[in-house]
Amino acid sequence: MTNAVGRFHGGLHLEDHKACSMQSAIVAAPLPEQLIIPLLQHIGAPLEPLVKPGDHVFKGQLIADSDANLSAPVHAPSSGTISAIEERSIPHPSGRAEKCIVIETDGKDEWPGDRQTYKNYQSLSADQLRTIIRQAGIVGLGGAGFPSHIKLNPGQHQINTLILNGAECEPYISCDAMLMQERPRDIINGLKIIRQTVNARQCLIGIEDNKPAAIAALSNCLNDDEKQYIKIITVPTLYPSGGEKQLIKLLTNLEVPSRQHPVDVGVVCHNVGTAIAVADAVIEGIPLISRTMTITGGAVNKPANIQSLLGTPMRHLLTACGLDDHKLQRLIMGGPMMGFEISSMDTPVIKTTNCLLAMDKQETGEPQTALPCIRCGECAVVCPAQLLPQQLYWWAKARDFDKTQEYNLFDCIECGCCSYVCPSHIPLVHYYRFAKTAILEEERDRIKSDRARDRHDFRLLRLERKKQEDEERKRKKKELLKKVNDDKSDSKKSEIEAALERVKAKKQATRETEQSRDS
Repeated sequence: MTNAVGRFHGGLHLEDHKACSMQSAIVAAPLPEQLIIPLLQHIGAPLEPLVKPGDHVFKGQLIADSDANLSAPVHAPSSGTISAIEERSIPHPSGRAEKCIVIETDGKDEWPGDRQTYKNYQSLSADQLRTIIRQAGIVGLGGAGFPSHIKLNPGQHQINTLILNGAECEPYISCDAMLMQERPRDIINGLKIIRQTVNARQCLIGIEDNKPAAIAALSNCLNDDEKQYIKIITVPTLYPSGGEKQLIKLLTNLEVPSRQHPVDVGVVCHNVGTAIAVADAVIEGIPLISRTMTITGGAVNKPANIQSLLGTPMRHLLTACGLDDHKLQRLIMGGPMMGFEISSMDTPVIKTTNCLLAMDKQETGEPQTALPCIRCGECAVVCPAQLLPQQLYWWAKARDFDKTQEYNLFDCIECGCCSYVCPSHIPLVHYYRFAKTAILEEERDRIKSDRARDRHDFRLLRLERKKQEDEERKRKKKELLKKVNDDKSDSKKSEIEAALERVKAKKQATRETEQSRDS
């Protein structure tokens, strides 16, 4: 075990509020009567259902997929009957609805039969491992939801360092800490599978120094051979040490340049929860149908870390943890810094749900009115991405999205440090999210417009080609008709000439006969 070698810009020291949810071991959530499975739980293309209402499904059965590479299929978290495929509320800052597969569980939690397992995964190729991980529907469980098989394909890049992110810097969230304490061997097995897939030279596991039990569990789990290439590194408890680029800086002292990715500097980074999901998929044949998550907050009487089936309504989990509806002021998915408010407790748990934070009045505080910016510059001081939040705010507010991109808007990790320190209580991150969403929508509209224009141009080209082909056919037909007519005309002329010749010959014969008679 060693200490961090780098330091990132900015950051905040925050109260962690983690102990309250770490008083007991991870428990399995009770099976709900209904599971709601959104078809979009990842970054990438939406899925198409492979089932229909009335179908019976088994636990782990593939129920939706896409031909697109940038996607991750979903599976039935439990056995039951498909009751509907319809739009339902999904976890999203806008509270929007998306198409979901609704399963009425039968209580049997029944698998279809023997699962395909690869205990000796060392014999598998990188492509085979990526295929298994893709088929298991695994995405980044740290919150981003990027399909893991894409991240595990570095292409032509040489990967020197594989990082497992165990920092879990967001206040209140403790599910990763508990996983590191309770399932260290599964984390190491997942790490080894990922290492084999990307052919990394060394592996680093970054953990904040406020998690001594997790550090000890992983350290004690390593055998002598594994210690040769796996290092556990403690990082300072400083938010947001768990940001991908920030953790890379802490562990390797490497800077990931603006608008580039970790793979460009020879690094791949995954979450410890993702490593467990990889181990479960490859070694046990279990697709991503559940996840460990934290249920906490002042409005919850029994904070805990639970293993929940995906698609479980949030109300079901909150009730199991003793939610006090009278105390509840806000329900946040994620932590207080980067999470977003959930408008309906009937919203389902998805692959990226790492925490449900049920905040009471004391935690939310009194609502603050946003005041004009006083240009104090505190936001720039704490920004871990070394951006200029003040300028980004002005341009986002003015809807000048070209300018926001000039100031590297998409380097913003939405950590909330700037909003936290703003004396004017300006919700800066909301403006950045708005600008990002608007830019992405414009880009999608541009792509749609380009496709429509291409289709229109192709249609015109097709019509022009058809017109030319029709004209060519008419020309050939006309030539053919002319030739036929000419042939017919020549034939008729020949017949007439022949008839005339016969008539002439007959007349000549008649004259000769008459002359002969006269003589």
